[in-house]
Amino acid sequence: MSIFNMTIHELHSALKGKQISSLEATSAMLERIEAVEPHIGSFITVTSEQALAAAKSADQLIARGECDLLTGIPLAIKDIFLTEGIRTTCGSRILHNFIPPYSATSWEKLRDRGAVLLGKLNQDEFAMGSSNESSAYGVTRNPWDTTCIPGGSSGGSAAAVAARQATATLGTDTGGSIRQPASHCGCVGLKPTYGRVSRYGVIAYASSLDQVGPLTRDVTDCAVMLGALAGHDPKDSTSVDTPVPNYSAALPQGVKGLRIGLPKEYFIDGLDPDVQKAMNAAIETYRRLGAEFVDISLPHTDYAVATYYLIATAEASSNLARYDGVRFGHRAEADGLLEMYTRSRSEGFGSEVKRRIMLGTYALSSGYYDAYYVKAQKVRTLIMNDFISAFANVDVMLTPVAPTPAFKIGEKINDPLQMYLSDIFTIPVNLAGTCAMSIPAGFSASGLPIGLQLIGKPFGEETILRAGFAFEQATEWHTRKATI
Repeated sequence: MSIFNMTIHELHSALKGKQISSLEATSAMLERIEAVEPHIGSFITVTSEQALAAAKSADQLIARGECDLLTGIPLAIKDIFLTEGIRTTCGSRILHNFIPPYSATSWEKLRDRGAVLLGKLNQDEFAMGSSNESSAYGVTRNPWDTTCIPGGSSGGSAAAVAARQATATLGTDTGGSIRQPASHCGCVGLKPTYGRVSRYGVIAYASSLDQVGPLTRDVTDCAVMLGALAGHDPKDSTSVDTPVPNYSAALPQGVKGLRIGLPKEYFIDGLDPDVQKAMNAAIETYRRLGAEFVDISLPHTDYAVATYYLIATAEASSNLARYDGVRFGHRAEADGLLEMYTRSRSEGFGSEVKRRIMLGTYALSSGYYDAYYVKAQKVRTLIMNDFISAFANVDVMLTPVAPTPAFKIGEKINDPLQMYLSDIFTIPVNLAGTCAMSIPAGFSASGLPIGLQLIGKPFGEETILRAGFAFEQATEWHTRKATI
């Protein structure tokens, strides 16, 4: 098997058994990146020298018998994670020259376990987008069909896994930004419960919604990555101090007797026929495995997109106020302070980021705050209560990830409303703060991947991983590879 086709657990076995070195694995990955990157555009920065040095250090650890599951494994991370001494752009011109003085906790956790950083991955600017078309560093293409989007905002993270440019990657999910690209690129993507993984050192988009998670080739790798990432971090005030289970140990428990909810609001008339077909097949697979199905309702789902685009943009308006050309990032030449602020932000931010800043600033403005932002927070509570009520009767929910497979590059770029509706099935999970994952569940007639979403109770990652693993073992969708 080619090195770049290996999962984390397969590569770990090869490294531990001395059949291969981390230096060989990392070199093979760097060669793979060089070969396919012109066709995909997954990376903003490739850290070849640092990766090779880290691989040599990992080999020394392995030689001493110190081989953690992630030791010597070549990974890549979304360019939203701060990395000490390595450029971090967040996909924006305004941070084109920003070198952070410290690293994100999530990356430090992987690094401290011996993981090798291949580079920083492309994304929608400031994580604002569903297609990876708003990046200031070029469009990322879907490895299954390079005329299609990979999903967003963690498009580079999903495409790098699908194009086999990294063994696994890190992304962030504010309204579906891990799960939607995972679905479109045929990989596994998990959005943990809010507070399960530290957000310290992650460039903020919407602070009450953002969450860090892994994108991997299979569910086993997803459990390994989450086990490394999860846990309390005193540097993050939103991090929850609760024990971290052994996610990998939960995988083989099966789904016999598991109660799976089917929310009627997610199986709508406008669902793409290929997506509907994949969902029906998945339901039958789970029935054969012994799961029980329960029809449920999440009645405030129709208000989720509007609620999200008030709360998220309001928080973005506040978070992005710090980019003023004074302390860091792009600074425009100007005669006076106000002109410098204006020109720096005008030149630095792209159109989608400007649109969301304006929406959020309007929602927070005097006279509109109560009518929009406060009302949205009240509706958010209703959406959260929908999930709490439903989870009184079921263990997990099964839904589509997206209404359609990946669409063509440029197809929705001039229609923001249609673009926003791409996340209609993922946004409610972020508003509720609970966990969900996307797993490969089929292909469209044109050969594009389709993902299945499993939604769990707060801190119920064990259950969705177990359910995902059972489905994966019963099907072969995760074994298919893009031919890029």
